[in-house]
Amino acid sequence: MKKTGLALGGGAVLGAAHIGVLRALAELQIPVSMVSGTSIGAFIAALYAFGKSWQEIRDIAFGLDWFDLSGLVLSQYGLLSNKKFGEIVTDLLGHKNIEDALIPLSMIATDISSGKKVVFTKGDVSVAVMASSCIPGIFRPVHHDGLLLVDGVLMENVPVSPLFESGAESVICVDLLARHSFKKPENIIGLLLNAFYSTITNTTAIQIEPADLCIAPNLSDYNLVDLAQVPDLLDIGYREALGKLQGWGANRGN
Repeated sequence: MKKTGLALGGGAVLGAAHIGVLRALAELQIPVSMVSGTSIGAFIAALYAFGKSWQEIRDIAFGLDWFDLSGLVLSQYGLLSNKKFGEIVTDLLGHKNIEDALIPLSMIATDISSGKKVVFTKGDVSVAVMASSCIPGIFRPVHHDGLLLVDGVLMENVPVSPLFESGAESVICVDLLARHSFKKPENIIGLLLNAFYSTITNTTAIQIEPADLCIAPNLSDYNLVDLAQVPDLLDIGYREALGKLQGWGANRGN
């Protein structure tokens, strides 16, 4: 059986749809050999790689307020710190390195000093999740190994390349923004999210071309910040993934 990789893209609260995809994969018994993620996709990818079931991740998501995970800090680089995000990862998984994951895990961040992509495949998993989800201008960058790290959305929002580089023979990717309609922002967080995510849609489409299957749920009725949407987003992700994966899995003999 082919080694199948799963790439989970960024999209703030829309990331709840990823959990629905994990549910569909579990129900169809499609094995995932490795996983990658960017931003909220990195958070969910990390939980999945360390053995959390879709039900466990769902329960975590229902109790998570991503934008309240931040303590106000005085910094020239950002208003908030997402240090608490890393603490939650540690609370859920323990003090783990990426190498300890049950399946190979990679997460994408951006070194904002050099403008280069950083792929985390080893080291502290909580640091990697914090860096990958560190929205520039909102969160203070993560200082790590002499680098100034922010959200991987700037480099590869749906990270298929690390999977192929790790030996994946087929790749499923989840693009939360391909069919997303941006809404008028109501605050600075919404404004910055719209600015970052609206600029990378075309680049993402090119980057995910090598993937064997792209799941792009229609999330046009939802915004990037409203946590009340999480149950609906999970359901949409599940229904969209189920339809796409059934035919794909059958063709592969799963």
